[in-house]
Amino acid sequence: MHCVLAVDGGNTKTIAIVAGLDGAILGAGRAGCSDIYNAIPEDGIADPALVALANLEHAVNDALHSAQVAPADITVSVFNMAGADWPEDIAFWQDAATMRGFGRTIIVQNDAIGVLYAASPEATGVSIVCGTGAATGARAADGRVWHSSFWQDEAQGSTHLGQKALFAIYRAALGLEPPTSLTDRVLAYLEVPSVEEVLHVFHNRLRPASISVDHLTPLLLDEAHAGDALALRVVQEHGAALGDIAIVAARRVGLEDTAYPLVLAGGVFRHPTGVLEDAIVARVRTASPAVRPLRSPNEPVVGVLLEALGAAHVTVDRSLLDRLLQSLPAAALFSTVPVW
Repeated sequence: MHCVLAVDGGNTKTIAIVAGLDGAILGAGRAGCSDIYNAIPEDGIADPALVALANLEHAVNDALHSAQVAPADITVSVFNMAGADWPEDIAFWQDAATMRGFGRTIIVQNDAIGVLYAASPEATGVSIVCGTGAATGARAADGRVWHSSFWQDEAQGSTHLGQKALFAIYRAALGLEPPTSLTDRVLAYLEVPSVEEVLHVFHNRLRPASISVDHLTPLLLDEAHAGDALALRVVQEHGAALGDIAIVAARRVGLEDTAYPLVLAGGVFRHPTGVLEDAIVARVRTASPAVRPLRSPNEPVVGVLLEALGAAHVTVDRSLLDRLLQSLPAAALFSTVPVW
């Protein structure tokens, strides 16, 4: 049978989905980090790129197995990958997918691009994907594409926000910032009596922290939403920085003066607060007053799958999207920690 393969590879997880040309999902797989810059060496594999490849291969093979199809059945595959930043990164994945027979037509792109295919029929606009890391992408109707790559290192996702939460309570404890309700939240979450103990949790040589710093991001967003002045300022400044990158993305593909969709996707935007979103949109509207912000209602891989179906010359319409969503795997496949 003929089918398509969609892969959304991130820092926290890699999702692979196989679907028939009618849009019905046939199988899915999940594995760990497939960012070739950030995958943690394991099982004797020292090269992060090879660890990322092993994770991707695991997710794809699980999806093929559950769909009961062979690689030769894949008409089109789209690999939407965090860390696919430079031409040599694209070539790495293109060569790896080709060698494994993962599709007759193989498309590799940065992970900021795929979500646009679920946002508008023309797949045009600007996306901000904010999960463990962050990526910004833009696509114009004439096919021009830009993504932020390492230009965005100063404004990342939940790991960056969690670190900023720590900096905020450290500075408040030193009297460099006003007192913040965020301090009590972090102390309670870590079950320690003082900010100095928080500092020790994350900076000691004998016992590494048992949690990732990104687990603190929901606490920061909670307190910003509640109106704590310091938490609010931290989140608003981060949102403005994300907005600056979105302005650049729109400018690079000629969308700046249009009413383009600004698609917000990824785990950070699942938090109910609008503080981060409002700060992003306010900054973007200084350059593009008519921008149309929207939170992506679906997982990023849905857009990647629609892109793959379109590349397979399937008509992508509402009925096909409905069929796809009705057959989407359970939410557990996509879950991450922390829970927002």
